[in-house]
Amino acid sequence: MAEEFSFSDSSFGGKGNVIKDETRGFNPALIVLLVVGSIIFFFLAGNYALYAYAQKTLPPRKKKPISKKKLKKEKLKQGVSAPGE
Repeated sequence: MAEEFSFSDSSFGGKGNVIKDETRGFNPALIVLLVVGSIIFFFLAGNYALYAYAQKTLPPRKKKPISKKKLKKEKLKQGVSAPGE
């Protein structure tokens, strides 16, 4: 009975530790990495495409109107008297 649980090389048929060269498919971590990476890539590429399209097609933003108070301050800084004073 002691021979049944022997850990000698003879229990492996005399081959020892042989690494079998079998293809078992892709590594699950590699599949997850590829899926997540491709999702991020398509997200960034889509955002860039939308940004480039918007730059070509949308009109430029309208500037906010400057208040009379700010306009008066800027003219005083430049040394030009504000009209009406």
